[in-house]
Amino acid sequence: MVEQVAPPLSTTKPKRNRFSMSQRDKMLGYFLVAPVVICLSILVIYPFFFAIWISFTDRMIGQGGNFVGLANYRYLINWIDFQATVRNTIVLVTGVQSLKLVLGLSIALLLNQEIRGRRLWRSLILIPWAMPGFVAFITWKLLLVPQGGALNYILLQTGLADTYVDFLGTKALAMPSVITASFWRGFPFWVISFLAALQNVPQELYEAAAIDGAGPWQRFRHVTVPNIRHVVLVVVLLSTIWTTNSFEAVWLMTQGGPSNATMTFPVLAYFGLQNLRIAEAASVSVSMLPIFGFLAFIVAKLLQED
Repeated sequence: MVEQVAPPLSTTKPKRNRFSMSQRDKMLGYFLVAPVVICLSILVIYPFFFAIWISFTDRMIGQGGNFVGLANYRYLINWIDFQATVRNTIVLVTGVQSLKLVLGLSIALLLNQEIRGRRLWRSLILIPWAMPGFVAFITWKLLLVPQGGALNYILLQTGLADTYVDFLGTKALAMPSVITASFWRGFPFWVISFLAALQNVPQELYEAAAIDGAGPWQRFRHVTVPNIRHVVLVVVLLSTIWTTNSFEAVWLMTQGGPSNATMTFPVLAYFGLQNLRIAEAASVSVSMLPIFGFLAFIVAKLLQED
């Protein structure tokens, strides 16, 4: 009888995976994020830094440019059109944001109450925001034209005006007209944002304040405002950036006129491109970056405060 000998035990160690589970998960995350990073680099990061570089040159469309340092920015400081642009932009942003804040918050407070047809009003309030900007501002331009405009017709029929009023062709009225149209186009975003914040305020806080004898103003000041403060700050920052960069409102209604009365940064930069001065247009656009950076810093500091 032949004895069977057991096979020798294998002395080779089992192969280990080259990467651990956490390393594989990390590599998978990098792989999934890579397309987004590449797209952002091509579409955002590269154009951003390229525009900054062009602003330090004397480049024109179709021609190479030479590095000129801060010459473009020194020219902007002494340029009358740029000075008017800074003033107009401040007036436009201040006027639009003030109207949006006051009326937007007031409407949000109203729609947060138990009123009849509340859902219908909440839906209708979105119409200006849902309407394409091109359609909205062309409509406002048609409403404000001297002859054939609905507003002039109402003023003449009611006797409030003796003759046609050129709202968009008069320096004193052009900017208020643009402010009104910009406010109408953008205030639903404020209303919806404030309304969403108001609905997250615990009702128990209002009840406790009412028991302590707080009136409507005290409840608004000490309960509502602190609880929606962060939303207000973010909305103000976003809307300020959008309004400053708005091109449609001014271009479609006044094209910066009359006599630069409504000239803003995007329109001035566009005129630079029309005149083939790409370096000038880039310097106008880049000059807004410190302002936006300062606003973002202030809002970030305020958001960190309790």
